[in-house]
Amino acid sequence: MATQLWIEKDKSYIWHPFTDYNVGRLPIPIVRAKGVYLFAEDGKSYIDAISSWWVNLHGHCHPYIVQKIQAQAEELEHVIFADFTHAPAIELASRLLSLLPGSLSKIFYSDNGSTAVETALKIVFQYWHNRDIPKTKVVCLKHSYHGDTFGAMSAAGRNKYNRPFWHYMFNVEQIEPHQLDIFDKEDVACFIFEPLIQGPGGMVIYPAEQLDALLRCCKEHGVLTIADEVMTGFGRTGPLFACEHLTQTPDLICLSKGITGGFLPLGATACSDEIFHTFKEHPFLHGHTYYANPIICQTALASLDLLLENSCYQQRQMIAALHRDFCQKWAGHPKLKRCESLGTILVLEYHSVNREQLYDFFLNKGILLRPLGNVLYVMPPYCIKPDELGAIYEQIIFTLEH
Repeated sequence: MATQLWIEKDKSYIWHPFTDYNVGRLPIPIVRAKGVYLFAEDGKSYIDAISSWWVNLHGHCHPYIVQKIQAQAEELEHVIFADFTHAPAIELASRLLSLLPGSLSKIFYSDNGSTAVETALKIVFQYWHNRDIPKTKVVCLKHSYHGDTFGAMSAAGRNKYNRPFWHYMFNVEQIEPHQLDIFDKEDVACFIFEPLIQGPGGMVIYPAEQLDALLRCCKEHGVLTIADEVMTGFGRTGPLFACEHLTQTPDLICLSKGITGGFLPLGATACSDEIFHTFKEHPFLHGHTYYANPIICQTALASLDLLLENSCYQQRQMIAALHRDFCQKWAGHPKLKRCESLGTILVLEYHSVNREQLYDFFLNKGILLRPLGNVLYVMPPYCIKPDELGAIYEQIIFTLEH
């Protein structure tokens, strides 16, 4: 299919997410992908420097994951998960719980990051309801983002991503990482947070010490804590999970994005046995049709296999080291408000920049980088090579020097 025909058909039938149609940018038809590269219908290739919205860990179309998907599809494609179970879901839950920090004991599956957060919030609300304790208030950090469904959207507070829906959202208390007095209030049900780095809110990096203090305060006041590791999980910040940077551990952890290595949608919410125990006589009133799909669970198991290989660890170390080297050299540049990194994530905030021009500049250079306003970030698949990272850095430096 010729590129122009693709675009015309897309324009006729498709509505794209987070897309400003006033800009007039045409969608790029992608026909295949391999490793860090996306290949367009017109023959041009693009380095996927943001892992296709942070999901791809090991490179596109990794043969090991493809093989596992095919084998599972030939054995069991799906079964209702109420009153039934299967091996991939059991094994995945067991492996996740063995890797997650803290004393978490149960996994509830869902479809994506938003539903993983929705699940956590509903667990919290029903937990207090089961105990007949009137705790209903949610506390979050300023600049938060927890998803686009109504509960997840509300849990981040009112911001630019949800302005049309403010009237329909439940109220939350937004705080800075250093604020502790909010947890003195008796009606606080939970504190939800993105550990160490806040994603769509501007890739804001904040100290582990501040978060530890907040979590300690929550435990002192009987407030449940929810770690939204949708973006940070599976090695993005260095260790497998960002909460491993902390001395305190959360009561619930939400996972998605990289959980399947970028192949299929899956969410998971982990909780403690103390929370689960309150549901023994009160069934959790939540669940969707494709939860714990066997093919998807098998995909996540395959991705975990690759993630836990020493070669993957070495790749993450290499990316982190090159990011740090870049920051050491360019952090004081007059065009930049900040330049910092955390694990495999590099963040640059420009004092002033045209977001659309910056986005188009990188696309024209064959690099997919999607700025958040004046914040540019690099979050590549772990299989990226030093020279490919160097090519990304080279074009970033061009924006600084010209």
